[in-house]
Amino acid sequence: MNFMDLEKKIGLVKEVGEEIITEEELRALLEKKKTPVAYDGFEPSGQIHIAQGIMRAVNINKMTKAGFKFKILVADWFAWANNKMGGNLETIQTAGEYMIEVWKTTGMDLDNVEFVWANGYMGDKNYWKTVMNIATKNTVNRILRCSQIMGRNEAESLHASQILYPCMQCADIFYLKADVAQLGMDQRKVNVLAREIGEKLGYWKPVVVSHHMLAGLKEVKTEAQGAERSIEMKMSKSIPDSAIFMTDGEEEVKRKISKAFCPEKAVLENPILEYNKYIIFEKFKKVKIERPAKFGGDVTYNSYTEMENDFAQGKLHPLDLKNATAASINKILEPTRKHFEKNKKAKELYEAVRDAAITR
Repeated sequence: MNFMDLEKKIGLVKEVGEEIITEEELRALLEKKKTPVAYDGFEPSGQIHIAQGIMRAVNINKMTKAGFKFKILVADWFAWANNKMGGNLETIQTAGEYMIEVWKTTGMDLDNVEFVWANGYMGDKNYWKTVMNIATKNTVNRILRCSQIMGRNEAESLHASQILYPCMQCADIFYLKADVAQLGMDQRKVNVLAREIGEKLGYWKPVVVSHHMLAGLKEVKTEAQGAERSIEMKMSKSIPDSAIFMTDGEEEVKRKISKAFCPEKAVLENPILEYNKYIIFEKFKKVKIERPAKFGGDVTYNSYTEMENDFAQGKLHPLDLKNATAASINKILEPTRKHFEKNKKAKELYEAVRDAAITR
């Protein structure tokens, strides 16, 4: 039983949410419900990167500590609709099993997490009734504005299945009885759609807690601004060097970090600093930077703010920061690597997903 003070619960959720719609509604929910439900969904579409693995576990653990039960939707039919893994549902479902094996290694609070397969409720006519109600009450243009949730934009030529996708994702919130949609900022538009239509359909207006999208390791040159730029900069499976994957080896992690975008004294949109802020300092209380005496000698940071301030002032060189970041990430990934080396089922799933990616 969770007797945590209300303000502490709200504080934990605010640590997760880069944006909360709305904080007042979140407060009312936590006052009313002892164990509210939050959810996020993932398309099984290949290897999991560190934001989907470690950062997702960090955020879920904050939500469950605040009293939430968390549902992770393994969105196999959504990946199928989005033509992932060559549009092969069986391969997609293998990737889904692989994802669950990864999450088992991340320190995620699995006692308060339920994995739900989309495939498990696709035969339920009540689900499809909700999908149809959402579809009939929205224009094609309104749905197209949500296409960003699939990693697409309105200018792209979409398959018919992808037009249906936002209506299905919106219906998931109500079918899963989620009080809170706790997804990334890139999913904001469909969550707002659910808020607009929920009460009209006799459901509820879900609270939206949108977490930060971890920046990709490569520089992205774009004229986009604000949230749109952040989404464009996020790590991508289609650009392998833009992300650290959960099963990357030590040397691969070092190589990717060494090549990463990290301009001297630049704090904004610096992926190496983001890795420290959203992952490393969430896992370790302090970070030690090892460097030769002629460059200032070793230094230990007890908070991310201390590290950022030194970097902004030029007291911490990008190379030293990168070396320490790679060492910390390798330490964090070690349990996952060992699991996939020693567990036969996990190893077979990883190899199947890896081989499917190669042959596509």
